Parts: sequence; C-alpha cells; structure tokens
Amino acid sequence: MGKRKKSGIIAIVTIATVVIFAGCINEETHVPTPTETSSLMVYSGAGMRKPMDEIGTLFEQKYGVTVNYNYAGSNTLLSQIELTKKGDVYMPGATMYIEKAKEKGFVDYEQLVAYHISVIAVPEGNPANITCLEDITKPGVKVVLGDAKATACGKIANKILEKNGIFDAVDANVIARTATVNELVVYTCMGTAEASIIWKASLAGTEKETDIIEIPTGQNIIKVIPIGTLTFSENKDMAMKFVDFVTSDEGKEVFERHGFTTYPNPKYE
Repeated sequence: MGKRKKSGIIAIVTIATVVIFAGCINEETHVPTPTETSSLMVYSGAGMRKPMDEIGTLFEQKYGVTVNYNYAGSNTLLSQIELTKKGDVYMPGATMYIEKAKEKGFVDYEQLVAYHISVIAVPEGNPANITCLEDITKPGVKVVLGDAKATACGKIANKILEKNGIFDAVDANVIARTATVNELVVYTCMGTAEASIIWKASLAGTEKETDIIEIPTGQNIIKVIPIGTLTFSENKDMAMKFVDFVTSDEGKEVFERHGFTTYPNPKYE
C-alpha cells in the first residue's frame, strides 16, 4: 500500500475517533456551561459568618461553584443591594429585611433557615453582676448594643428594651453602638462592655471569655433567619440550588454545630 493511501486511512480513522469521542462526551459526560461554572455573590448578615463559610465550601465541593460572601449588617447589605442591583442571594438576620427586599422587587424565592435568639452577654466572671434585663438599667453599667440602623441585632435589642419598658434607662448606659454583631462579641470578650444584648449563636466558641444570661421567652423577641434569591441574579438556577442547600438537612446541620436552633421549632412558633 502506498504512502498516500496509508496517510488517507490514518486521517479517516482519526476523524472517526474524534467524532465518536465527541458523541460520547455529548451523550454521557456533562460539560458545565460558563454560567454553571461561575461564582455566586451572597449578601449575608455578619452573625451567620461561621456556618455560611462552611456551607460555601461544601456547596463548592458539590457543585463546583465558588461562593463569594459580603458580610455586614442586614440593613447595610440591603442598601448595597439597592445601590448596585447585583448579586445572587440575600440572607439577613431577620425576616423584616427580606420583606423589605421583596417589597422593592429584589427577592423572588425565599426559604427559612434558623432562629436568632437574643441573650444578655457579659464578660467572664460577670463583673457587674448582671442577672436579668432590669440589671442593665443600673447606673454605671457599661452597655454596648448593635446599631439599629445597620444590624438586625441592634434593632431587635431596641425592641426588647421597649417591650419591657426600660429603653431610656438602658440607653443612658450605652457606651457604643456597633455596625455588626461580631463587633459586639469583641467588646464583650475584651471586657470593654459589662453587658450586651446579642444573638446567642454568635457567642459559640467564646465560653472562656463570656457568660450568658438567658432572656425569658415572655420578655424576649425571637427572630427567624431567611434566605432568598435576588431577582437580578445572572445565575438564578444555581442561586436557587444554594438557597435550597442552605435549608437542606445538610445545611441545617452546619448551623446546629455552630450553636443555632434551626427552623422550624415548636418552641418558637
């Protein structure tokens, strides 16, 4: 057989192999599209940082999609969303913020994740001998609260104080208002504050630096943490998968490991 014939046969076989291989890929192997391999931008309340970081890693391992977070106070995040109209998912610290986002037309798919339960946090050893809400009205007690204009924790703290008729007395003791719940943890752990009203789950891992005083249910205000997809997401299918993953048994297990009580729970309904 001549060299030309051999070359022609080799070329035909090569082309046939490529075609068959390509057909196998199309039929049996899922090749991710550019959209499927892109990242997600998630606006999350700072108080959920620990579980959400872990969930982001698990989601990337499962779907091959990188999750980028913007952590801040719930209201601060809503302002950023309204300004940029970019991103995929919004997860504030209370449903009141996602309701506002829905009213503005920013959220179109929503699930409920866990509860935010407020407690009184004090430095280890409880130097001011705080035992209840009434105790933080005592003159001279150094109190630090969240900024009600920036964070859900601060807004709820104000409502708890108002509910119990002690807002003015406690406000007179406030030495600082923080933009995030994580800053409240720092103030308390360092002993700068003698008392703060903070999410219980945010204190997980600080047992050596802080003590917790529970607020009776009748005096407390329990909030539910929601999560929803943003209407202007460019990766809506994957954003919905992320929301569903966060609220799945696997996602809720992560929240429980970080001290959260997951939704639903008859005790708080």
